Amino acid sequence: MLEARHITYQLGRKQLLANVSLCARPGEFVAIAGANGAGKSTLLKTLSRELTPTSGQVLLDEKSLSSYSALDLARRRAVLAQQNPLAFPFQVRELVMMGRYPHFSGHPGPTDEAVATYVQKLTAIDHLTDRSVPTLSGGEQQRVYLAKVLAQLMTADDLNGRVVSGTTSRYLLLDEPTTGLDLYFQHSLLKLARYLTTRGYGIVAILHDLNLIMQYADQVLLLKEGQQLAMGLPATVLTPGAIMDTFGLAVQVVDEPSLSYPIIIPDQQKATHFFSTQTA
Repeated sequence: MLEARHITYQLGRKQLLANVSLCARPGEFVAIAGANGAGKSTLLKTLSRELTPTSGQVLLDEKSLSSYSALDLARRRAVLAQQNPLAFPFQVRELVMMGRYPHFSGHPGPTDEAVATYVQKLTAIDHLTDRSVPTLSGGEQQRVYLAKVLAQLMTADDLNGRVVSGTTSRYLLLDEPTTGLDLYFQHSLLKLARYLTTRGYGIVAILHDLNLIMQYADQVLLLKEGQQLAMGLPATVLTPGAIMDTFGLAVQVVDEPSLSYPIIIPDQQKATHFFSTQTA
């Protein structure tokens, strides 16, 4: 289990998170939602140990995140960041293989090669394996980096179809993973995340599209100005009142009989213009 307990994070005089708690279990997809600047990425960075909370604890399987070596932690959690600057024109397979660095020293072995091949197929980039990463579209690059972080976590057990055990739970942290992806690959990525939960992985993802959260997430945490507003089932948390409070947007939440989840529709009659429509 990956757990944040009463996390506060302060940068100078500005408090970015205040007493926020989150729990992600193996086999569970937890979404984080909130307006721009709500503290979502800051929370994800505390979960990954990129940032150290000012107060509170982050625990992985009941042990403080700070007690893990860098190598052990790299094998247990991986992060798909919003931005992935690339200094050199690596080929796709080279970049994916970098995700295997925590698993070998010197040269990659047969398992590393097999995992690299497997994750490229999972992310539908196997036909791009010899391409230079900078020559790819933004969406293609996003899938390459997803393959890299999957390669970081996967082991021979994944290749053999074994479910990740509770004593070695692994977590994929995704910061706005659908950015730059077209509609097909947005759903492909989130379906892959759901598949990984069936293999015992825990997923924590920052998502802006509330309908995607309704469709794919098991739990959602709502943040506003660093404060935790609610956490629970998406259909319970994402009410018109909560969405208005969080985003300042009037919506209708509609139960569609043909779907297993509600859909969220902006209320056009109550909509306001956030940007000026006046001409100079």
